[in-house]
Order: sequence, then structure tokens, then C-alpha cells
Amino acid sequence: MRIEEKVAFLRKPDSYPDRPAQVEVIKTHMSWVFLTDRLVYKLKKPVRYDYLDFSTLGARYKNCEREVHLNRRLAKHVYLGTVPLTLEADGGLKLGGEGCMVDWLVQMRRLPADRMLDVAIREGTVSAEDVRKVSQVLADFYQFSPSLAISPAEYRRSFETDIRSTLVELSDSRYALPGVQVDRLMAAQRQFLTEQGDLLEQRAREGRIIDAHGDLRPQHICLISAPVIIDCLEFNRQFRTLDPVDELAYLALECERIGAPVIGDQILAHYKKAVRDACPTELIAFYMVFRACLRAKIAVWHTMDHDVEDHQRWLSLARTYLDQAERYVHHG
Repeated sequence: MRIEEKVAFLRKPDSYPDRPAQVEVIKTHMSWVFLTDRLVYKLKKPVRYDYLDFSTLGARYKNCEREVHLNRRLAKHVYLGTVPLTLEADGGLKLGGEGCMVDWLVQMRRLPADRMLDVAIREGTVSAEDVRKVSQVLADFYQFSPSLAISPAEYRRSFETDIRSTLVELSDSRYALPGVQVDRLMAAQRQFLTEQGDLLEQRAREGRIIDAHGDLRPQHICLISAPVIIDCLEFNRQFRTLDPVDELAYLALECERIGAPVIGDQILAHYKKAVRDACPTELIAFYMVFRACLRAKIAVWHTMDHDVEDHQRWLSLARTYLDQAERYVHHG
């Protein structure tokens, strides 16, 4: 069955057991998301890339189960489980039916949109207590996550590989990005690896590398009374194999991009104090340059998605990230 038929069914309010007044639909790079009055359902696109494979029903089921399991670490009561989409004997589709399985969806509780951190930043409604609570949730998560077994040399090499890949992607003439700037940023990162790569290796030696969230952005943090953090990067463990400071540097650059640099800085400072992590400022600056360039690469990838129409918006975002990276190189 084609995904278009599934999407058409899931757009209809009467397809859901609670009969919502309406269904909001969001299309992302890898999923279709359907929001009812109280719940959220996520349907994976049947796509395959170098870094993920949703091309089969079995693969999508495993990914849905993994998404629920991993996200319960930071949003225990939000992720309700997986729900089958079935083809019934009458030829119609049904959520949670007993007919022939045609797909699987992740089911979540719907969170208040105005309490997502990105919205709250733009509306000026983030309190000091909000920041303190989020900081504590993250510090506890990182402190009590078990270390992953990764050799110092392997950890350092992972950055060498990613920097090489990012350079190739951002240098592609189709994107018309400023080549001199791209070369300068990649050279700065390679210089860090040559001259101070031992700082990365030391993080692995100290057992700092964990199975983290993987996509810690303001739009994934909800400032309810007990903050929750959703949408971890479930489909590739390698992308979640991170130093907490790297992940928090990523959050800091995203907070800065939307106008609230102090929030990211405070969360990072809280973590360092709470877990007694004296991470060098030079390494934090490197992480921020690296993440900004990686985000630029992901932005240009969206222009290769046939479903994406506003290519200029993504290219403009890529240039914004490159400018951020340049500032981190110069000012740390």
C-alpha cells in the first residue's frame, strides 16, 4: 500500500478512536506527524539513506519501538507506545485494528506548543526557574548514563571522518555556499585536531562518552512543571555516541541562533558544575564550530528532498550556521 493512501486516511479526524475536532499534519524529512486534540501519531516515511533504513515494514516497526524506548529516558510519560495501522476485511484502514498489518506509528501525548523552549524564547516567557529545571534534568541524565566503550583514537577519528564528509558536502557547487569560508572553517577544525586533538582523546579516557539524546534543540524541550525532552535521534546509535559537553554546545548554538545565547550558556555551566566536569574552553569552542558546520550540512541536505519546496530558506539557514561557526573560531 502506498504511503499516500495511509497519509490520506490519517488526515481524517474520524480515523482516530477519540474523534478529534481536527487533525494537524506536519511533514518532516523522515516522517509524517499527525496531531489530534490530545495525542500525536508519527508515521515513518519508507525511505532509505546511508544513515538509516525505513524501507521495510519490519524496519519501521523496530525503529518505532526503539524511538519509544529511548525517548522514555527523558520523556517517560509522553511516549505511550506503538500502534499498528491495519487493512481490515472490508478494505478499509484502521488504527489499532486486527487486520493485515500495513504500518506502525509512534503514539505520544501532545505537549503544549507555547511551552516548547524555542517558542518560549521567541515569546520571552522563559523563566530562570525553567532554565534551572531543564539544566537539572540534563545534568542528571548525563551523570547517570553509563559510559560507552570507545577508544580515544576512535573517538578522535570520528571527528576527522565527519569533518572530511562535511567539507565535501558544503563544497558542492549546487549549494553555492561561500567556498573560501567553508575552506577556512574546515582548516580551523583540522588544525584543532592536529594541535589539540589530545583534548578529545582525554574525554574518551575519562569515560565521558555516552549514549546521549543526539538532537538536543530548543524545539525538543518542553518547559512544563517537570520538563521533558523529546525526539531523540533514535535511528542511528553512532549519532548519539556523544560527549555531553558536545551535545550541550549544540544546544547553546541553537539557543544563540534564535536570540537567547545566555540560556544555552547557563545550561552548560550548570552541567559542568553539577558533575564536576572541567572541560577546557578550547574544546567547547571546537565542538560549537563542528556542530554549526554539521547543521549547515544538514540544512543543505533538505534541498535534495523532493518534498521540500523552499530551497532558499534552507540555503540561507546553512549560511547562518557557517557565520556562527566563524564567530566561534574567532572568539571561542
